[in-house]
Amino acid sequence: MAETLPAADWTRRADLAALVAALDPAGEGLVRYVGGAVRDTLLGIAVKDIDMATPLEPPAVIERLTAAGIRSVPTGLAHGTVTAITAGGPVEITTLRRDVSTDGRHATVAFSQSWQEDAARRDFTINALYADPRDLVVHDYFGGLADLAARRLRFIGDAEARIREDYLRILRYFRFQARFGSLPADPTAEAACSALAPGLKGLSRERIASELLLLLALPDPAPTVSRMAELGVLAVILPEADSAALPPLIAAERAHALPPEALRRFAALLPADPATAELVGARLRLSLAQRKHIALVAARTMPETDPRPLAYKVGRAAALDRLLITGGNTAPLDGWDIPQFPLKGGMVVARGISAGPDVARILRAVEARWVEQGFDDGAIPALLEAAIGEGSTPA
Repeated sequence: MAETLPAADWTRRADLAALVAALDPAGEGLVRYVGGAVRDTLLGIAVKDIDMATPLEPPAVIERLTAAGIRSVPTGLAHGTVTAITAGGPVEITTLRRDVSTDGRHATVAFSQSWQEDAARRDFTINALYADPRDLVVHDYFGGLADLAARRLRFIGDAEARIREDYLRILRYFRFQARFGSLPADPTAEAACSALAPGLKGLSRERIASELLLLLALPDPAPTVSRMAELGVLAVILPEADSAALPPLIAAERAHALPPEALRRFAALLPADPATAELVGARLRLSLAQRKHIALVAARTMPETDPRPLAYKVGRAAALDRLLITGGNTAPLDGWDIPQFPLKGGMVVARGISAGPDVARILRAVEARWVEQGFDDGAIPALLEAAIGEGSTPA
């Protein structure tokens, strides 16, 4: 008996039914759900994105959508992808393809009429599952259903050949292994990833960073990251990393009932050195905000103390990350809002201090003591008097 998708909520969406009717009005089997939506539904996992595949080429897809009043965006025509804008969100519709040539980073493709050819160019068997939108029958060309049931992550065809087509598949292998696989892992796949890891150097830094952060955002990537270190993969993409830093951090997150945070875990892998963090962030083309954050976290001491003064200095997010990484006490930050320093320069000048360096010095002195004394606004007048008496000259 054919395997079918469970009737998940998304499979009953009216906007998807309208999309199928537009592309395949006669029920000729011209469209199927593919990839993550099929895989995750079979696993009972909530589905975020819906992708469809079709033997129709992009002009025909656009024509049929337009005739049905469905707006479309030509998001990747060279690779056969048109995005339909539906009430439930965007849906990518991609023409069946076969690889013509690859260079380890990008593939040149030709359109195909064969579902099996399209499946053959995908990376893992569990990602090459298709489902008919009308009867939800699953089409499996490479044993993906059995692999999914066994929590077995397996390349389609020869692992080394598939990696040479696109070296990013090494990182995708470890991410999918962390998310869906079980241990021990496929030794053939691991051997291929290890042997071909130097090929990752030819990829764009942005692609590497994106894939690494996706891995670190999973519930518990620590065993996988450790395995990447053992196989020599981690040293290629992040030679500064210490994989041993992840398990205690993840334990601390769980103890505080905190959700996974990829950038916090990324920062934990790096040494406690802001200069190194800044170099790594620049090398991997992280955003300016991300680079600033990991540099702040890298300025940590072991262990961190004084949580509230720390949060006032570096911000709540960086302070929380530093405390979690170093085993500090985060409790004082619970329900606490970072206060605003109430003293302004004009208030100092009003006390007879000439505008200039003395005002700045007094503000810094008062602020430091205000923080030390627990952010007590009531102490500001006395702290100001003390600072004024420490050598400033009235106007």
